[in-house]
Amino acid sequence: MNKDQVKGAIKEAAGEVQEHVGRLVGNKEQEAKGHAREMEGKVQKNVGDAKEAVADAADDAADAVRKATR
Repeated sequence: MNKDQVKGAIKEAAGEVQEHVGRLVGNKEQEAKGHAREMEGKVQKNVGDAKEAVADAADDAADAVRKATR
């Protein structure tokens, strides 16, 4: 896991809580802010997922090159 994945998951969870609290107290503004924060967290987590996938692919490619040159 990288920092974007962790920060994104935390932001997503915090946004979900904020959205539910806003809904419970009838505050549409807080509900909307929470939803936006949740979506921001999902995007950040997806960026982290993509970074990790690229790093894994690079590692796999480097391993393949090492094996081919033996």
